[in-house]
Amino acid sequence: MAITYSISDLAREFDLTTRAMRFYEDMGLLQPERCGPGGRTRVYSGRDRTRLKLTLRAKRLGLSLTEAKEIIDMYDSPRDTGPQLQKFLTVIAAHQKQLEAQMTDLQANLDELKVHQREARALLAKSPGKGESKVSRQSGK
Repeated sequence: MAITYSISDLAREFDLTTRAMRFYEDMGLLQPERCGPGGRTRVYSGRDRTRLKLTLRAKRLGLSLTEAKEIIDMYDSPRDTGPQLQKFLTVIAAHQKQLEAQMTDLQANLDELKVHQREARALLAKSPGKGESKVSRQSGK
């Protein structure tokens, strides 16, 4: 008999809310079987667990859920892995380029902050009272 999981089992294992699990189901990333009265109980398979693990890994890499689904769905197709790997490489190359651009922007922002810090420290060092505000000097505090 195959191992199955409840929604709370997987939510606990992957530190998610059951609401997030239902959202992933709505996105088509998970496809649990339904059982019980009115089909209200979700039963997740090992395949669902693997898809959830891959989804969360894709999110950590910065992929959208749509991109994650496209790539994960390819693994359900026939076992020709060439197209799957090519798609994966294309998607992560685009994300790498985006992250590198963001890193360049962040480094420029950090460099600018350092310039402003140096300027402010230099002005502070030149000012009488070294650190007292003009208002506190005028009021005699």
